[in-house]
Amino acid sequence: MAIKKQYLKSKPVCKVTFSVPAEEAKNVSVVGSFNEWNTEATELKKLKNGTFKATVDLESDKSYEFRYVVDGAYINDDQADAYAWNDFAAAENGVLNL
Repeated sequence: MAIKKQYLKSKPVCKVTFSVPAEEAKNVSVVGSFNEWNTEATELKKLKNGTFKATVDLESDKSYEFRYVVDGAYINDDQADAYAWNDFAAAENGVLNL
């Protein structure tokens, strides 16, 4: 899995690209505090090489909790900036620090 951050000079926004290698998966989305944990809000597009990818514009100078949903299973990104315990899910969420 990979996270790429591109900060814009013209406004306080960071373009965050999420990539998940999941050749066997049918659906992959990223959920988090930036999209109200809505599994349909940010679906990743499957590329020919089997990687799912999407880019999201997020406000800079903030932190966001997130996880991937791969065919209904919640997973963390091993390249997250940090991890935060979530009592609701009884699991850790990945954290993006922008």
